[in-house]
Amino acid sequence: MAGPLVELDRVGRHYDVGERKVIALDDVTLTIQPGEFVAVLGASGSGKTTLLNMIGALDTASAGRIKVGGVEVTDASRAELAQIRRRQVSFIFQTFNLFPGLTALENVEFGAEVAGRENPGEAALEMLGRVDLAERVGHFPHELSGGEQQRVAIARALATGNPVLLADEPTGELDFKTGVQILQLLHEQTHDGESSDGKSGRAVVVVTHNREIARTADRIIELSSGRVVGDAPPAGGQAEIADLHW
Repeated sequence: MAGPLVELDRVGRHYDVGERKVIALDDVTLTIQPGEFVAVLGASGSGKTTLLNMIGALDTASAGRIKVGGVEVTDASRAELAQIRRRQVSFIFQTFNLFPGLTALENVEFGAEVAGRENPGEAALEMLGRVDLAERVGHFPHELSGGEQQRVAIARALATGNPVLLADEPTGELDFKTGVQILQLLHEQTHDGESSDGKSGRAVVVVTHNREIARTADRIIELSSGRVVGDAPPAGGQAEIADLHW
């Protein structure tokens, strides 16, 4: 599509805790283009997860306007927000959010079905293979390690094919080798469906504490106390994934 996939215009989010107002986001303006890989950095409580929730239509803004995939989020109805979550964004949560009564294959297939993918079973099998879980498709979450559950959650998000991919610490439960593999796979999504003019249908936004991962991004957005205090390419240029270490 033409234009940004994500647009935030002076977005704020505050919560009333008793008589005290807690500001989670404060006057945030930014855009994210198709094919961009963006890392979001900041200390705990800086607003990183709130920012993801705003983009993903899981939370509502107290001020400002938000568009995702060209769709207005700010004044959307509950039904419209559900449609945005199904067709515009996909999440990789820190807590996995897998259905305990479904196998790995069924968890991933469910995500593809909700997003309206054709042949969701085929999409699920393909993505589980790409995260090296082809031999574990019939296992339930309690039969998988934490790292394997994380990879199932990643496969589920990728299988949707939605244009905006939001990831909250996607490599947090993974060893270095598997983390690098998943990071490579996430980067590949920025070229998924790329057209002849170089535009892709996917933008990837990753919240991370790992500055090594952030070095591979096109842009690093830094948050402090709910405000954007930095938005620029990595210092020294974008690093190759093969050069990472942590």
